[in-house]
Amino acid sequence: MEYVSPEGLRLDGRRPMEMRQLRAEIGTVAKANGSAVFEMGNTKVIAAVYGPREVQNRSQQINDQALVRCEYSMANFSTGDRMRKPKGDRRSTEISLVIRQTMEACILTHLMPRSQIDIFVQVLQADGGTRSACINAATLALADAGIPMRDIVTSCSAGYLNSTPLLDLNYIEDSAGGPDVTVGILPKLDKVTLLQVCNHAFILFFLWKWKSMLQSGCFSLHCSNAI
Repeated sequence: MEYVSPEGLRLDGRRPMEMRQLRAEIGTVAKANGSAVFEMGNTKVIAAVYGPREVQNRSQQINDQALVRCEYSMANFSTGDRMRKPKGDRRSTEISLVIRQTMEACILTHLMPRSQIDIFVQVLQADGGTRSACINAATLALADAGIPMRDIVTSCSAGYLNSTPLLDLNYIEDSAGGPDVTVGILPKLDKVTLLQVCNHAFILFFLWKWKSMLQSGCFSLHCSNAI
């Protein structure tokens, strides 16, 4: 299948280095301390933050910092005709962990000892890049909740198809089986908080080419009206 035309256009009409249209809205869940909806093209994610609040399970309480918990799920209607992964499956557990660890890297947990922060993220529409969209939604929800952070995390992905590096993969591109990278950065601090690769042996050869592209994508998210 040809993912990049001879004219240099992808299947959705974008250039290889072009991101999808971004949209964000905060304060979308009335009873949450902070919430946000984030869209990357046809991918749409909602995040809600509760806390800081008293730790529900005292055995999990941390005396010198806040406990951060995260739950990721996909709405029943999020994938259309495609098979939806049930809540609590291996992939959902892994993505929950990725989001939590990425958020822990930016939250000033030491300012909120013996407290708990819960982050709930749900995919409403899935069309590739859901991991990045979840991270972007979660960081906006944390900011809306007034949670102290070192910086706002921004995330995007890149892949390699038809001998061409592609920024911000959609579902068809993401499902093609090529190597891909997802990163999360703290733009003001210029630090990487997340780096996930697929097809390691092949991707390491091209990673040096993608570093500037991924950083550019994350910085464009930070500079846009979305984040």
